[in-house]
Amino acid sequence: MNDMISGVPNTEDAENPNPAAAGLDGLDEQLINHLVSRAKAGGLQLTGEGGVLQQLTKRLLESALDGEMTDHLGYDKHDPAGRNTGNSRNGTRSKTVLTDVGPVEITVPRDRNSSFEPKIVGKRQKRLTGVDEMVISLAAKGLTTGEISAHLAEVYGAEVSRQTISTITDKVIEGMVEWQNRPLDPVYPVIFIDAIYVKIRDGQVANRPIYVALAVTCEGRRDILGLWAGDGGEGAKYWLHVLTELKNRGVADVLMVVCDGLTGLPDAITTVWPRAVTQTCIVHLLRNSFRYAGRQHRDAIAKALKPVYTAPTEAAAKERFSEFVESWGGRYPAIVRLWDNTWAEFVPFLSFDPEIRRVICSTNAIESVNARIRRAVKARGHFPNEQAALKCVYMAIMSLDPTGTGRKRWMMRWKPALNAFEIAFDGRLAAGRK
Repeated sequence: MNDMISGVPNTEDAENPNPAAAGLDGLDEQLINHLVSRAKAGGLQLTGEGGVLQQLTKRLLESALDGEMTDHLGYDKHDPAGRNTGNSRNGTRSKTVLTDVGPVEITVPRDRNSSFEPKIVGKRQKRLTGVDEMVISLAAKGLTTGEISAHLAEVYGAEVSRQTISTITDKVIEGMVEWQNRPLDPVYPVIFIDAIYVKIRDGQVANRPIYVALAVTCEGRRDILGLWAGDGGEGAKYWLHVLTELKNRGVADVLMVVCDGLTGLPDAITTVWPRAVTQTCIVHLLRNSFRYAGRQHRDAIAKALKPVYTAPTEAAAKERFSEFVESWGGRYPAIVRLWDNTWAEFVPFLSFDPEIRRVICSTNAIESVNARIRRAVKARGHFPNEQAALKCVYMAIMSLDPTGTGRKRWMMRWKPALNAFEIAFDGRLAAGRK
């Protein structure tokens, strides 16, 4: 008899370690099939106003609220045990809440003492949590408040004002402030630093840098350490402020800092972390070289410079660069001067094997993050203030790699590099794991 009730035949008991769970799954499927059959028979639609999902959401919410009221009062509806207890049910009131399936009108129970505080749909709550998460997700993907409002109206039939959407996304600011001030690890193998520009209206619309610092942890994880809005053009002086803040948050040592060729930046890095190696981003170095070259010569110059940054040793790189100077120095002396001035910050990565070079010689790691940020800010045009800009950028980076696949791939890619760092930097990396 019990087997018949559970819905699990005797022949499957030996294979299924949890017959009760299997029976529940079968019941769920029967319930779903029943709902679908009723919907088809009644000509009901699945989504939209009056659809099955809306009705089901309404029933579930009202049932949960009734359960909360029972817990609050201590007795079921119509139970004689509630007589003379000093409090009782006092009818209901109607309320419309925005849910993942659109607006749903529900009845909320009341008690005579007005002491009932529902949890699943709180007092004055007009949206369920899933809606807020959806709005934040859409904002992180670059949709403006107007586009999000139009999306909710089109897909869910819900009228949500731009101000309401802005209020929802403002909820992330508290988390952003906590994230920006969190303690950091004492040692990082590599920190990539770069800046992207956004348009901020402060009296007049102007390009302002957003500084980004991305670290690789001792375990090979990617960790964005913070975001900072600068006052004007990207400068070494402001980077000194950023790096000092990172040190004050606990970063005592960094093995290598990868950056662009900004003048004065190596001195700022050495000031904060005297033992850190400054590595100029090869991609930036090449881009800056092409600025001095005629368009018709860029492919040839790229081909001539490749033997320099792929050389097996610094000595070999010097030989290849001498060959470049002989071929192109007369026509483009500015390119030669650029490489001469950044040579000390260019050569550190040459001491590693080619596999390691690929992951440390450029800021590609942080530029992939910047690409996501740019997609998010592009639709905005400009921001009213720097907090709005930082909020948008923060939501964009918090939505990176939702499945964790990228994190696993990143860690596997960095394992050989971390082993090489362990040897090359005399145990400083091991000290960071203690």
